[in-house]
Amino acid sequence: MREIVLATRNLGKVAEFERMLAEYASDIKVLGLADFPDLPDVEETGKSFLENSLLKSREVSVFTNLPAIADDSGLCINALNGDPGIFSARWAGVHGDDLANINKVLEQLQDTPEEKRGAQFVCVVTLVFPENHPNGEIELVESGSLEGLITQSPRGSAGFGYDPIFQPIGSELTLAQFAHGAKDLISHRGQAMRKIAPQITRLL
Repeated sequence: MREIVLATRNLGKVAEFERMLAEYASDIKVLGLADFPDLPDVEETGKSFLENSLLKSREVSVFTNLPAIADDSGLCINALNGDPGIFSARWAGVHGDDLANINKVLEQLQDTPEEKRGAQFVCVVTLVFPENHPNGEIELVESGSLEGLITQSPRGSAGFGYDPIFQPIGSELTLAQFAHGAKDLISHRGQAMRKIAPQITRLL
């Protein structure tokens, strides 16, 4: 079996990505960061989604000596000049406090009319190979984006992050009201992962 490391501790994401790769090749095992308990956390010090994604994939590849794939993603709101952007996960001050992040965004937009509440979810995925790999010189980059608007209040209990207040263009539902499979078909992360998956199977 060929192996690749997905830079996440989320076992659900690992299983989901393995299923995606299986559409192109059946001999790839996807490992997650939970398989490497001694791996230190990567500091996301980059100034863009691309920089942060590359920081993660490069460091994970060096530590594990395996091909590594990472993504960095976030919510970019037009009325906030693209914020929270790369700071999406810690917009309210504490990393991963979804409710606090949502409340801060809604407070910032409380006087903003619907026609000016446009936003995009953005995801950049990178793949890096270790130096001793035949493709050690290659770094792959793919991206995806999803246009929508920020609702006046949260709706739905599925998903995570800002999903309860993000309504994709053409839909009456927020992402938190989508079934998981339906969300994956349109999501920024799903788009980027589907672009890079066939390249992974070819180069791994």
